[in-house]
Amino acid sequence: MNINNKKRYISFLRFKRDFQKYGLEKARSYELIIHWLNNRLSRSQFLLLSGILVGCTAGLAGVLLKTIVHNIHFFITNKVHFEYQILFYIIFPFLGIVLTTSIVLTIFKGQDRKGIGAILYEIAQNSSIVSYVKTYSQIVQSAITVGLGGSAGLESPIAVTGAAIGSNYAQTYRLNYKERTLLLAAGATAGVASAFNAPIAGVMFAFEILLTGVVFTDFIPLVVAAVCGSLLSRILLQEDILFRFHTREAFDYRNLPYYLILGIVTGLYARYFLMVSQQVEHFIKGMKMSRLRKAMLGGAILSLLCVLFPPLFGEGYDTVKAFTNGNTNSIIENSLFRYFDIKEWTIIVFLICVCLLKAFATSFTIFSGGNGGNFAPSLFAGGTVGFLFAVICQQIGFEDVPVTNLVLVGMAGAMSGVLYAPLTAIFLIAESSFGYDLFIPLMIVSVISYLIAKWYSPISPELKSLADQGKIFTNQHDENLLFSLHTEDFIDRHSQTINENASIEELSDLVKNGNKNFFAVIDDHKKLRGILTLDDIRPYFFNDENDLTLKITKIMRAPAAFIHPEDKPREILQIFDNTGTWSLPVVDQQNIFLGFISKSSILMSYRQLLKGYSN
Repeated sequence: MNINNKKRYISFLRFKRDFQKYGLEKARSYELIIHWLNNRLSRSQFLLLSGILVGCTAGLAGVLLKTIVHNIHFFITNKVHFEYQILFYIIFPFLGIVLTTSIVLTIFKGQDRKGIGAILYEIAQNSSIVSYVKTYSQIVQSAITVGLGGSAGLESPIAVTGAAIGSNYAQTYRLNYKERTLLLAAGATAGVASAFNAPIAGVMFAFEILLTGVVFTDFIPLVVAAVCGSLLSRILLQEDILFRFHTREAFDYRNLPYYLILGIVTGLYARYFLMVSQQVEHFIKGMKMSRLRKAMLGGAILSLLCVLFPPLFGEGYDTVKAFTNGNTNSIIENSLFRYFDIKEWTIIVFLICVCLLKAFATSFTIFSGGNGGNFAPSLFAGGTVGFLFAVICQQIGFEDVPVTNLVLVGMAGAMSGVLYAPLTAIFLIAESSFGYDLFIPLMIVSVISYLIAKWYSPISPELKSLADQGKIFTNQHDENLLFSLHTEDFIDRHSQTINENASIEELSDLVKNGNKNFFAVIDDHKKLRGILTLDDIRPYFFNDENDLTLKITKIMRAPAAFIHPEDKPREILQIFDNTGTWSLPVVDQQNIFLGFISKSSILMSYRQLLKGYSN
């Protein structure tokens, strides 16, 4: 029997064992087929098939969520009637956040980790293993939040759902970490592609955001997953649900000054949006209230904002489409501004307020208990900023202002600065507007906005705390590997110790019966008093003139530094470099000795990890 046949036979025995273990009640017919294909196909072939299956499933999840939210919107706007329109904006946004929080607390046991940061955390810290619950929990929560008027987007929940689908598929068929991460990203890619009917943008999203710091050479499953998600979106979703913009002007190089200025404006606005988001998050987390009360407060604030400025209700894509279609007056017809004469200055003041308050509406929606992301809010805000900029230019006296183009590239600029994803923003708008001839202004605005955002903060403020703690990967590959190591694994719990009151003779017996080069001197309470090395004690073993009754405290020395269990491997290596030592003691907060850590052990593990990472 040759090697290949042996491998197939062993794989069959494993499959037979698992099948007998779990029984027929847990074995689905399609899983039997896929298990069989996994044993018959090559790795590349099976990953390609997996990309198709994950892409179709995640794409269907995205289509389902968009359809549910669209139907909820249709129902509450066409079937539910109030005597006063103001009651509509008071009741539904408040109800959406409170209901979402109640469901999280009762059904999902308070587990509501959400957003892109949750996916990045699972990739870096949990071997790309995402809980099965997330394959449906995000759909339920975001459908209620956004469907009832929460000022957030569906794309992040769709991405998390797709990531959970890809991860659980990989777990079912026992794929390794790299393959699991690839299919996790493929699921998220398909979800984003289905949300926007933009496959290239979905792939860019995976590379720019999800796979930061992860090296891959096999990206074909991402592409096929994105294509599957996009095709399902185009086939199943109606035109009014899709993120589509058909009206625009042809690109004219003489309009470049508009785009250069708009790039700066959207970059500064993106920074404002992120700072407001951070402040609102800190404010809500610092409140000493129950989660349900925080949800009620956030819902009340959101309802008030929607009453004053109805465009803040929901995702806001209809408002942006109104900008591109020239239906400006319809934007303010349900607001208090309708009581004023609709003039240009009225629209300008109204849009300025909408831009400034959108950041607050989105932040209170997400952090007070709702579920959603910054995709749609950044696009909405960017389109509003672009339209506002165009109106101001017209009022100043400029002619032939490319209004629709400024709306579109403004969306890309704000999204680039908020998400730190310029390529995703560029291709998203280009695909959604069929505006491939707008690549130049899209690149100009997106890159300027991105550079401004990076100038203020190299890492997105939304992810900075996780990055600083080493809980997510960054572009610094060396640090990513070090963050994958855990200090606990390097503590030598079998380090040799000796009491401070022991004699040289007792130490001699310890050396003879042991195999260590370092010794910890401790007191009766196991607290560290000092350390000894073979070089320190050698003179007392081989010099007959020394007093063998000499106490250990006379020859021990203080360690060059202390290591604590909570220190990260990166910090520990820095301590080793600063002190020039190769072994240091580990103590807890009470100075209790726990063991020694060797620099060699960390470097050895780092080398092994680097080898596997490269392969």
